[in-house]
Amino acid sequence: MLRLEYDRQEILDVIDRIVKRTMKMDLTWDWPCGVAYFGIADAYEKTGNEEYLQLLRDRVDELIDLGLPGVWTVNACAMGHCLITLYRATGEQRYWDIVMSKVRYIREDALRFGDRVLQHTVSAGNDFPEQCWADTLFMAAFFLLRVGVELADEELIEDALHQYYWHIKYLQDPETGLFYHGYNNITGDHMSGFYWGRANAWAAFTMSQVGDILPKCYLYPKYMDVAGSLSEQLSALKLIQTPDGLWRTILDDESSYEEISASAGIAAAMVSRANPLHTKYINRSIRGLLANVSPDGRVLHVSGGTAVMNDADGYRNISRDWIQGWGQGLALAFYDRILVSGELEKDGAL
Repeated sequence: MLRLEYDRQEILDVIDRIVKRTMKMDLTWDWPCGVAYFGIADAYEKTGNEEYLQLLRDRVDELIDLGLPGVWTVNACAMGHCLITLYRATGEQRYWDIVMSKVRYIREDALRFGDRVLQHTVSAGNDFPEQCWADTLFMAAFFLLRVGVELADEELIEDALHQYYWHIKYLQDPETGLFYHGYNNITGDHMSGFYWGRANAWAAFTMSQVGDILPKCYLYPKYMDVAGSLSEQLSALKLIQTPDGLWRTILDDESSYEEISASAGIAAAMVSRANPLHTKYINRSIRGLLANVSPDGRVLHVSGGTAVMNDADGYRNISRDWIQGWGQGLALAFYDRILVSGELEKDGAL
């Protein structure tokens, strides 16, 4: 069992500050909002604070009433996460109808390549032909898995696990255990080939959730790839954690800055995995991440939106001066899991 060092009231207070500050942001129906509102929905589920549900519901209703995008993308499917929570909490059918429209897009219309691998899309155009990015695991694969579990739909579950499987095969370096940002199926390479911090957060966090939400996960052969991949990745990540309990935007480059959204996502995965050998690394992260939340709830030092960059300077020079939805959401995912960490005890093989 994890033996974490934290003050519960301090964690509740920081969650509250982050939620309130996030709701002051003018986020619209796309992935920054999707990640941020995942965190708020998660905060509601972990704390039971009805105020968070009402704040989320009011804003999502406003966005729906203003009109949804005419075309879905992989990135925009991230908004489906909060809709699952809203439907569970309220029973309002319109939330579920939008969820299922996103599922139909993923299953029927989303661009795929190779063995039905989702191509990462950010617009209605074919922006990145036959490229898979780690980002897709959060935006689409994890979302599809959640819906599949909700409906007990084996086809959806298998498709979601299929995406995990191929993203692992394409993106994880078997020598280091770390994930590359993207893979280009046309050229057969990882493009610039860097271990980007947030890519590893997308992978680690979403893989850490599979066993938690999938009943009898051990009966799905591809889940064993998820579990094995995550174990290898976290074993590697703990060794390159900085003394401040954080991770860098290029993980193995000491000249690149510490990046908070990546650090929060990776640390959240460690909490969910609940390996007692990770206790000291999580405790460092608790201190390091708390030091990067402002009094008004801004998660600090979060890098801006990042494509697969051409070189190391492309990653190093992305600004981290501004509040970002994904920083708010991934920080909440970490703190939310700290609150329930005492309940976590895992089978070491799963």
